[in-house]
Amino acid sequence: MSKDSRLPFEKTNYVIMISGILVLILGFIVMSIDQEEYGFGFLGLTLGPIIVVIGFIIEFFAILYRPKQDK
Repeated sequence: MSKDSRLPFEKTNYVIMISGILVLILGFIVMSIDQEEYGFGFLGLTLGPIIVVIGFIIEFFAILYRPKQDK
């Protein structure tokens, strides 16, 4: 990372963050399309929250990811 860079992360980090945000949005969409009353079906209680947790894990990884430095 160069010293004159003003961004806290590199391009790779931002790409991973955007993909994590898209996974989070997908998880919330899956939860919202559940046809059961109050969202108590499989999509609202199981699949949607699993997708949302995966999205948060991707976001956590994007924050901690440090690209390899060229020597």
